[in-house]
This record gives sequence, structure tokens and C-alpha cells, in this order.
Amino acid sequence: MEIIGHGVDLIELGRVDGLLRRNEDFLFGWFTEREIDDLGARAGCADVVGGRVAAKEATVKALGVGFAGDVTWLDVEILVNAKGAPVVALSGGALDVATSLGVVKIFVSISHTQSAAVASAIAVGSPPTSQCT
Repeated sequence: MEIIGHGVDLIELGRVDGLLRRNEDFLFGWFTEREIDDLGARAGCADVVGGRVAAKEATVKALGVGFAGDVTWLDVEILVNAKGAPVVALSGGALDVATSLGVVKIFVSISHTQSAAVASAIAVGSPPTSQCT
């Protein structure tokens, strides 16, 4: 296995807090029901939500794409495992891109301060080999 891509994103938590306060539907446009359930009571916490948004952005950057065309916000889920570590689950267009690149796993790390959240995503796998000689 090798590193296929790496992405980093930083988001200001004041912006996330403003979106959470202004629009109750904000979460539903950016997060799946499974993610919202996973957030639970923390769904109103700008630091937690901001970290997840940054992780989604870092993930698509690691895939070499953005949220456009066939890749949507709902195609990248950021959940937590039994130990509380963030994990990435892909579907739809994001999964198609990852598969075409040979990505088999994306490692993600999230951190935040009082004013910003940052995430890093590393896509690993085995890139497809060229059929040309």
C-alpha cells in the first residue's frame, strides 16, 4: 500500500457557529442521518461540527476532487469508532473516485482550538497499473 493523496482543511468556528444558529437545516445539507445520530447532543457544538466539516473537506482534497459534480457532502461520512476516533465512510461519487484511484482506506485526524478546527486526511491503497506497455 502507498499514499495516494493527502488533504488538509482549516475552518473558522465562528462561521460554523453562525450557520448553526442561523439555519436549523444546516446539518441536513452537509451530514447524513447516520452522522447526525453519531453527533447526538454535540450536533449543536461548533467545534465538533466544524471538525467534521474540515474532515469532509480534507477527505475530498485527499481524493484530488472537491464537492462538485458527482461528489456531494453526503457522499463523505465522518463517524467515530468504538474508541471515539474519527473514521471515513464513502458512498456515491466519492466512492467512485476513490475506487478509480485504488484507494482502500482514508485515515483522518481532527483537532481544534477555541477559534478553528483542522483536519488531515490520508488516502492509501494501490493505484491501478497502466495497461499500456
